[in-house]
Amino acid sequence: MNRARAWADRLLDSPYGLLWLGLLSAAETTLMPVPIELIMVPYMLARPQRLWSVAAVALAGNIVGSLIGYAVGFFLFDTLGQTLLTWLDAQQAYAQFQQTFSDNGFLAIVSIGITPVPFQVALLAAGIAGYSLPLFVAAVGLARGLRYFGLALLVWLLGERALRLWQRHALATGTALLLVIAACLVGMHLLGGE
Repeated sequence: MNRARAWADRLLDSPYGLLWLGLLSAAETTLMPVPIELIMVPYMLARPQRLWSVAAVALAGNIVGSLIGYAVGFFLFDTLGQTLLTWLDAQQAYAQFQQTFSDNGFLAIVSIGITPVPFQVALLAAGIAGYSLPLFVAAVGLARGLRYFGLALLVWLLGERALRLWQRHALATGTALLLVIAACLVGMHLLGGE
């Protein structure tokens, strides 16, 4: 956490801090399996007047990175996409996600975007399937918007305590949201089957 705090301090002092945050968010979405929240929270705490801007820039960077991941899946999956899955050690997660995605792409993207599962899996699957680009962007925006603006709200309400809560409960919160979404998928399937 000290490294993230030091990085956030450098971002704060830079006139290009928000630009760097957006670039890091795009990189986190495509390549780095390290949550951007580790940089966002200290940034938000140090500059509360930029709280909502930080969430918006992180979301914009995430959407750009998501479009890159979608394009890799759409155009380059057999070469670059397979390499990326191997590098991220996400082959099993990808195989499991493919079935969920074929059943209901939008909710699958939203669910994986909220949880701590590597988001690259959803990006590649959506690109490979040629999933509707407007629906893809909407799902990414909804999932990561909930995550980033929810975090901003938490920091706004709780200040420094938000960081401790996030560290302690990120996995449990993501898992609970995934279970709610799974229950919605099962309910939709059962209602649609009757």
